[in-house]
Amino acid sequence: MQAHEMQSREWRALARLPGVGSRRLGELLAARPDWPAGFLAALPREAATALRLWLDHPARSPLTAELDAEEAWLAAGPARHLLHPGHPHWPRLLEQIADPPPVLWALGDLAALGPPRLAMVGSRRSTREGLTNAAGFARELAGRDWCVVSGMALGIDAAAQQAALEAGGTSIAVLGCGVDVVYPPRHHRLHRRLQETGGLLLSEHPPGTLARAGFFPRRNRIVTGLSLGVLVVEAAEKSGSLVSARLALEQNREVFALPGSIHNPMARGCLQLIRDGAVLVRQVDDILAELSQWAVSSAVGNAMEGTVGNAMESAVDPAAAPDPIEAREDSLLRWLSDTPTPVDALVSLTGRGVADCQRGLLELELEGAATQAAGGWVRLPTRPGA
Repeated sequence: MQAHEMQSREWRALARLPGVGSRRLGELLAARPDWPAGFLAALPREAATALRLWLDHPARSPLTAELDAEEAWLAAGPARHLLHPGHPHWPRLLEQIADPPPVLWALGDLAALGPPRLAMVGSRRSTREGLTNAAGFARELAGRDWCVVSGMALGIDAAAQQAALEAGGTSIAVLGCGVDVVYPPRHHRLHRRLQETGGLLLSEHPPGTLARAGFFPRRNRIVTGLSLGVLVVEAAEKSGSLVSARLALEQNREVFALPGSIHNPMARGCLQLIRDGAVLVRQVDDILAELSQWAVSSAVGNAMEGTVGNAMESAVDPAAAPDPIEAREDSLLRWLSDTPTPVDALVSLTGRGVADCQRGLLELELEGAATQAAGGWVRLPTRPGA
């Protein structure tokens, strides 16, 4: 059995093995081991022993009681879900980051994962102007059918998510605790609203897990990994939001920042990001101009107009001479243009798996037909005589 054929209980067992974090598990999954023999051979000794006990003698394994409790939680309500690779709602963008979570617990409406997503982050000790800007941008993004992703923290996070929901849009909160735990406690109403009005709560931690300081930096990699880009609304020079921006860059995501007064301490982090190359944002159109060609519409399974239009035009133009590589039935070249297209968009356009797309792109790169650029893959000009 291949990893993508594994069921929820098997994924949850892997996530609970001792000494196996998300990074090690990600490296293991990249080798595409069979279940369970391949995993048993590759896992560290303690983890392999625990897995073998659960497989051979489930009644004696402490994993069994933990997994049974998780299944009881999942069965207690229709809005409770467990996402894993191979699940129809698993966010494929996470497969592009270095250490994706092995599973995601979800509470709310999985349809929130459908629209293109933008992370919005900022200071917990935000100014009135910062809160106003966060709410304004979130409302307009919601009106353009974008989903706002954040961490439900005090300040900018909560202002953005609340405004997106009030505008009739969608929002996803990634938590540093279980999805059934309200943290910070004052956000009880927002937590409830995310469940009831088309939003979604996500966490890599099982239900009932209390918030811990060490969970929040790890949470940020999921916030940015789920998203096509991250907008830093307001941040001090040593802000956790700058960590999110760094993670976004490492994940090949676009980073945007709102400028502010040089006299405002809460604007200095954004000014630093702009100085270092982040896109200066004055209005939502500045963001969409950078990201519209990345976005994938879940309703039709196609990329937004920019990428699809370019790809389809080159594919059907009768005046264009056929490229011998593009003419191959399995080639990805027909979907590429001079506008960077991310792997996630190609997966949706072609219906092929992530690994299959990556292999095809590598072949195109070796043939000199395509190359990787900031934001995705681009088609190279046809060489004379090629």
